[in-house]
Amino acid sequence: MATAQTSEVFNCTPEEFFKVVADFEKYPEFLPEVKSVKILKNEGHTKEMEYSVSLVKTFKYKLKSTEKAPTNVDFVFVEGDVFKSMKGSWQIAPEGTDKCKVNYTVEATFGMFVPGPMANTLVSVNLPIMIQNFKNRIKKVYGK
Repeated sequence: MATAQTSEVFNCTPEEFFKVVADFEKYPEFLPEVKSVKILKNEGHTKEMEYSVSLVKTFKYKLKSTEKAPTNVDFVFVEGDVFKSMKGSWQIAPEGTDKCKVNYTVEATFGMFVPGPMANTLVSVNLPIMIQNFKNRIKKVYGK
């Protein structure tokens, strides 16, 4: 199982960050590896989505998210090409005035054989890039 975790402070309110992180269909606009996100089911605070992600090869997988605005978004793997399981969360809390602290965690098991150290590298190497892309998105959307 590969795991990754990070905590970052963003220059936006928890509500503003929540709006960006929960707007899954816009991910292809600022996360280069995400080619598309389709909402398959939308049942209030719970959504099921299909992601198309390109990492050397294009993979598709479905996640189910549960949202509790503006404090967290939890996600869990439903089915797909590359993972056997995946779960994680975005935990969002106020940090002073007009800032928020975000804790992101993900645990993933690959469906194909990937040695543990390589799996951890695949998950953890992408994490700083993804977080920076979210910071860039916040700056673009809110000018902060």
